[in-house]
Amino acid sequence: MAQYTITGDVDPFLHVSLKHGEKIYCESNAMVMMESALELKGKMTGGLGSAIMRRLANGESFFQQHIEAVRGDGDCLLSPTLPGAIEILDVGNTNYMITDGAFVAADSSVSLNVKTQRLGSALFGQTGGFFICEASGVGKLAVSGFGSSFVLDVEPGKDIIIDNAHVIAWDSALHHEISVATQGGGGLLGQLVNSVTSGEGMVLKFSGKGKVIICSRNKDTFAAWLLKLMPSN
Repeated sequence: MAQYTITGDVDPFLHVSLKHGEKIYCESNAMVMMESALELKGKMTGGLGSAIMRRLANGESFFQQHIEAVRGDGDCLLSPTLPGAIEILDVGNTNYMITDGAFVAADSSVSLNVKTQRLGSALFGQTGGFFICEASGVGKLAVSGFGSSFVLDVEPGKDIIIDNAHVIAWDSALHHEISVATQGGGGLLGQLVNSVTSGEGMVLKFSGKGKVIICSRNKDTFAAWLLKLMPSN
């Protein structure tokens, strides 16, 4: 099985070493460098239908990059779209749900399957709309978020509440539900108004036992800040 290591402290590379015959796939344009023993192809993994569903689920490109060691052993360097840390996860006993834009690369033995979400999560969760990707199979999965990353362990009786814009991936065995960051009177509408005026948005509450991977930066807030700096016409 391919060997994954993270190279560099700030905006790191994902370094993947493949033995002859091994394959991985990664998000479009993730490949930065590869040795000549490797071969790169663009493919619609799983066919057109699966590609369209993954596009809806987490904004992936229709064509993913497939890298195979066809002429011997070889190494490659991959990089995520957003500047930020990379986490390498073991898929097998654990499946992982992946949020928008978090997928970087995976072994060919790992599949990205599209699942439907509950209405509340789809409307407010910012985790892929009505569809979200679940990584299953057996092998390594690399995910990335904006900024630094941190792995949280959820334990029974110790629920964790996370701003949804900072969630990268989570153990699919965990229960998650959407709510607002602030509480108050007036029912859901009152809580939504209170949440907006306080500057906090929707949050995800995780319960059960498993891991949640989070990132330090909110890409939507950062994009809005950059827009404010741009001169208006």
